[in-house]
Amino acid sequence: MAKETWQCPQCGREFSRKNQNHYCDTIAQVDAYIDAQPSEVRPILQSIRETIRKAAPDAIEKMSWQMPTFWQGENLIHFAAFKKHVSIFPGGEATAVFAERLQGYHVSKGTIRFPLDKPVDLALISQITRWRVAQVEGKEEQG
Repeated sequence: MAKETWQCPQCGREFSRKNQNHYCDTIAQVDAYIDAQPSEVRPILQSIRETIRKAAPDAIEKMSWQMPTFWQGENLIHFAAFKKHVSIFPGGEATAVFAERLQGYHVSKGTIRFPLDKPVDLALISQITRWRVAQVEGKEEQG
């Protein structure tokens, strides 16, 4: 007897349990993610994307954890839009290393929030990204 499955009506994935909790993989490309955001947020996300791309030219752009991600042997940095802010996710050490520059921003371990009602500090994002690249390249040299 075949086991009955449940199919998510949003993403079409099949699961063994009805109403299985999961992240729908409906957005598979960074362009699609940005295009799905409110029109006033799209230019901000594009600026963040270009800033990271310039600071990490060897990184591969992909979606991970439902967020635009730059990957270079490991996740370098994610970014995402929220209702009142955009965030970058450079990992836990970054908030400690850049603590002085991050004063005035809401931070938690590995997350930095930039409110939408203020200009985003792209120079800071670039500096953090270059720091992450140096971390990853240092691991490659050790390995």
